[in-house]
Amino acid sequence: MAAISFNPRLNVQGGRKNHGVVVEEIEGLIRIYGDGQVERPPIIPSAPCMVTNGVVSKDVAIEKFTNLWTRIYVPSYSSKMPLLVYFHGGGFCVGSASWRCYHEFLAALASKAGCIILSLNYRLAPENRLPAAYDDGINTLMWVKQEARNGANEHKWWLNQCRYSSLFLAGDSAGANIAYNVAIRSYGISGSSIKPLILKGIILIQPFFGGEERTISEMHAAQPPNSALTLSVFDTYWRLSLPLGANRDHPWCNPLAEGATTLRELKLPGAMVCISEMDILKDRNLEFCNALASAGKWVETRMYKGVGHAFQILHNSQFSQIRTQEMMSHLKAFINQ
Repeated sequence: MAAISFNPRLNVQGGRKNHGVVVEEIEGLIRIYGDGQVERPPIIPSAPCMVTNGVVSKDVAIEKFTNLWTRIYVPSYSSKMPLLVYFHGGGFCVGSASWRCYHEFLAALASKAGCIILSLNYRLAPENRLPAAYDDGINTLMWVKQEARNGANEHKWWLNQCRYSSLFLAGDSAGANIAYNVAIRSYGISGSSIKPLILKGIILIQPFFGGEERTISEMHAAQPPNSALTLSVFDTYWRLSLPLGANRDHPWCNPLAEGATTLRELKLPGAMVCISEMDILKDRNLEFCNALASAGKWVETRMYKGVGHAFQILHNSQFSQIRTQEMMSHLKAFINQ
């Protein structure tokens, strides 16, 4: 997989349109004007659906009103396979299921792990602040449940190969935050709410959690060149995505904050948490894993040395390729245990 340039100065488009003053900006990724207009320069190219390493991919509409759709990856396996619903990263504000970097990563994962993957294109902030992305995740599970019960001919090409008793929710960065919050909503409602689907596990890759009090890694982590996540970018994403008036101790940002539902009270399946050594989120991710374990939850923690945030997507480090292969092996083992 080719490296993705994350130097925003190389991707900023020409003259700014006349929408007034810029009130928020992450250079090269998103610009919000005083009149509410939002611009997202095409920093990363999209990939069309294609057959990649024996994996067939197709885009499927879920809900026309919210333009909710998913890219479905089906590898060439003769037996029934686990189903993994994946949420892309991007601080809740940018990103797409069609981005080339996600297409390549998920096609490779589907092939290696032997699983069917639904990569969700959920609504983005600030036009649709949280909990819109969580709602899209729940609606997707309800859609899969309904299609599985109906047995619609148009979806048999992937539904007939699903092992419904092995559903996983996964994502990276903000997508991992979405996977976690969708899990506690769907798993905690009632065991029958998504039948015939059975949630077997969650996979949180560099989960995007925060808090008002800074951690040591947020303040002092050694960042790789062209890092995907700096502290100022981290803060901006949360300002744009949380409900108006909320701070970073809101439970959707900080699941360990005072006033949030305690982890011991939550119903959660087994979790795998993937952490990058050079990520500003490292300490917060480790704290979350320790809190899960202390609450009696089953958690598998994996640390990837010498790489930063989203290395497996951006390939912006000399160690990215080898660490991505390590991650793929760990994900395969977790999904198929």
